[in-house]
Amino acid sequence: MSSNKRFSYARTGDETLEDGELTAASHKDEPLKPKSKNSLVWKVNYVVGSASSQFMGFAIRHKKILLGVITLVCLSLFTNVPLIPHFRTASPNVVIILAANEGGGVLKWKSPQEWSVERSSIANKKHYAKTHGYGLTIKDMTIKKRYSHEWRESWEKVDILKQTMRQFPETEWFWWLDLHTYIMEPQIPLEQHFLNNLENATYRTLDTFNPLRVSTDLPYVDYTSPIDMIITQDCGGFNLGSFLLRRSSWSEMLLDIWWDPAMYEQMHMQWEHKEQDALETLYTTQAWIRERIGFLPLRKINAFPPGACSDSADDPQFFFQDHDFVINMAGCEWGRDCWGEMEHYKALGKKLHKKWWHLW
Repeated sequence: MSSNKRFSYARTGDETLEDGELTAASHKDEPLKPKSKNSLVWKVNYVVGSASSQFMGFAIRHKKILLGVITLVCLSLFTNVPLIPHFRTASPNVVIILAANEGGGVLKWKSPQEWSVERSSIANKKHYAKTHGYGLTIKDMTIKKRYSHEWRESWEKVDILKQTMRQFPETEWFWWLDLHTYIMEPQIPLEQHFLNNLENATYRTLDTFNPLRVSTDLPYVDYTSPIDMIITQDCGGFNLGSFLLRRSSWSEMLLDIWWDPAMYEQMHMQWEHKEQDALETLYTTQAWIRERIGFLPLRKINAFPPGACSDSADDPQFFFQDHDFVINMAGCEWGRDCWGEMEHYKALGKKLHKKWWHLW
């Protein structure tokens, strides 16, 4: 073919191009078509871009309406403002409160073993809460300035209970657990374990087991009242490493009195166990408090490992046996090995619940 051959291409109107000039012909205003292998990507990008442009245009034109809708959604999901419909999932019947960084006071350095204990305890509670549809809130006990004064150290659990009740306004039961606890029977819900049969699972008076030697004869106590607080006793008295509180006007009043400055400001030097001694004093002297408290046997939610309650080392009612519900490694930081105990009971829990098809 001759190199001098002339080519003509149609332009808009009657113009022509010659000598090999390139043009988009009559389609100069149309975008270039993508290659076939990229056509799907191009279409997706085109659709997304168009939708984004349309949304931005709508948002700019109707920004007041959009701002109002966002405000209503936030008020509905995150507040209890009246006269606004609230869209929430069903509140859990039980919320677990796990104390992290125990000991109160200021922030401290933690060893790898301490971090390991905390991770194991948190994972255990998360698994249990997820299995049974319970709520879980993890409360840091050290970095809050309001608890850093020696007068309030160890009383913080009372204030945290008040906060958690506000955080979960529809929940009935709140289960406090110290960090050095481990749920050994995670397949058992609290309802099955004792909540659905409280009257038979608990005892109301201290006639048979009374380590504090509290007077059992207090007038005006109505033991037919419903149980709003569930605690255990160990060899030294009340144990608050694992206990439950029911939402009620009684529990709100108890928390207000328990958190009163008269308790932690005036008595912090006399009461060695602080908030525990405060509750024991209230139970001893106040009929209205005594009548709403039920006691579970210690091993029901608070079994001890060997080494705790050393003065009663031969008393089986305190110490963990296979298939007890919760192990509480109370006092392990005072001369015992918290990490070693946690690892031991983690391994024991896996062994006790090993599936039949696991050969090792």
